[in-house]
Amino acid sequence: MTTGIATVPDVLRALDAAIEEALERGDRIGYFAAMYRQVTARVWEGIETGFFDDAERMARLDVTFASRYLDALGQYRGGHRPTWSWELAFQAARDIRPLIVQHLLVGMNAHINLDLGIAAAATAPGDALPGLRRDFDRINEVLGLLVGRFEAIVGDASPWIGLLERIGGRHDEEIVHFSIEMARTAAWRFAVELAPLAQHDWAGPIASRDAQVARIGRGVLHPGLPLELGLAVIRSRESNDVRRVIRQLAGAPAPPLEQVERRVRMARHQPLHDRP
Repeated sequence: MTTGIATVPDVLRALDAAIEEALERGDRIGYFAAMYRQVTARVWEGIETGFFDDAERMARLDVTFASRYLDALGQYRGGHRPTWSWELAFQAARDIRPLIVQHLLVGMNAHINLDLGIAAAATAPGDALPGLRRDFDRINEVLGLLVGRFEAIVGDASPWIGLLERIGGRHDEEIVHFSIEMARTAAWRFAVELAPLAQHDWAGPIASRDAQVARIGRGVLHPGLPLELGLAVIRSRESNDVRRVIRQLAGAPAPPLEQVERRVRMARHQPLHDRP
């Protein structure tokens, strides 16, 4: 775990530092960092206001989850190799060809499809894992709703992004071969796989999962012809002002926690008044 990261406010300060460094460099790595900072801020609000079933457990989950990203970023910037999934995302940030949305999705792919399951199993090992499920769903809904709010920002920086649906006749996430809903489901399955095991036995399953997630990431970045030709057309009208886009993403309004709870209840077919 990242040295000096013990609390959610520590995570927020570390993300602020990562964003500032990206702004100084004009580095596209800052796209995901800016989005993730917004997610973490909303989770911290939920912890402070009693939104989650177990605030202390959620704080541990958030720190463990975020530390996997921050550790990977530190390794990459220090000249060391992080997981394949994160290495792919960080290297893509040096390439001008992917769309803003592809940079965001390849980061979410690594963080949800790989890191989230690991963090959940570490936070609630063994028989404790099922009790985490509702708070796990809540943190995922924060992310899912926030991604929806980024659409307007991405649309401002990428005026032809609406062509994604026309290119494939499907939702833009499907066009670049990534689904947040599928990633969240897969993350929980991976947590279920890891939770009964001693952590010294995790290396093999994590390496195997990392290889699978990296393949998904490559599909996000290189979906194949003719989609890549269509993406290149969209990219031709997209902003190259990396710093401006980072600042816009960092300023995106986060979803109200009431909306998050409503989404979780709808998915579970539970009335709002049943919440303990």
